[in-house]
Amino acid sequence: HIFYHLTAVMVVVVWGMTFISTKVLIVHGLSPQEIFLFRFLLAYAAVCPISFHRFFARNLKDELCLVGGGVLGGSLFFFLQNMALGLTQASNVSFIICTAPLLTAVLTVLSVRTEKVSRGFIYGSIIALLGVGLLIFNGSFILRISPLGDLLTLLASLSWAFYSLVIRSLTRKYSPAFITRKIFFYGIITILPTFLFLPSLLDSEVWSNLLFLGVIASSACYLLWNIVVKQLGTIQASNYLYLNPLATTVGATIFLHEEVTPVAVVGIVLVLSGVYLASKNSRPNYTAIKKQAD
Repeated sequence: HIFYHLTAVMVVVVWGMTFISTKVLIVHGLSPQEIFLFRFLLAYAAVCPISFHRFFARNLKDELCLVGGGVLGGSLFFFLQNMALGLTQASNVSFIICTAPLLTAVLTVLSVRTEKVSRGFIYGSIIALLGVGLLIFNGSFILRISPLGDLLTLLASLSWAFYSLVIRSLTRKYSPAFITRKIFFYGIITILPTFLFLPSLLDSEVWSNLLFLGVIASSACYLLWNIVVKQLGTIQASNYLYLNPLATTVGATIFLHEEVTPVAVVGIVLVLSGVYLASKNSRPNYTAIKKQAD
């Protein structure tokens, strides 16, 4: 399974870089909702050529699950996160969003018998979460709490956790390409009510960052992530999300010339150590899987 572990790392590294592209686009006048819409439109166009044999799911229940996936992992997740950014510190949002792997683990254990967590997984998750906190605050521990903003962020994390469970149930029935295409479609449909106008898109820097977000970070990465979840399990795959702020920190240093303090270096070490410990101690219950298959 080393290939799928490496794929998970690559996907999360790309997702970590999306914060930089998003920041560039916001500077150029695009709102977070507009960025999401164009990102998913490009992603949908990119994934359609490899998933055009089936338009609807086999039954209404599965189609509704796909609608839920488009909301939970698309429009609702980004809408809550963007609203929270206007109410609380960005560092608060980034830190709380990283509770998604822990929430995913809890929901998975409660609802899926084939996946269990060990003490090593729990300890590794805690270590990684501490590292995430050091990376995000990067030496500044002054918190300005906004209860509403922090609550919205926690709801966004919970939204992603439920999205992970929805995807897990669908990967047994449909191809990752089909699931990915439908997630993008319903994400686009459900974000439209938040719009009042569309901006001018003539700047080449805007298009280059939108193409990165849409084709690479969304179309390719969502497709690969759905494959990873199917092969590694929800808990083990989700734990790699702790690497997200690590990639953001490195990318911001290179492209935005932001300073990396000694505290951030300690955070990087903790994240890497925690992810390794948690992934090493997280394995699907193959006996239960075999019994279910029989």
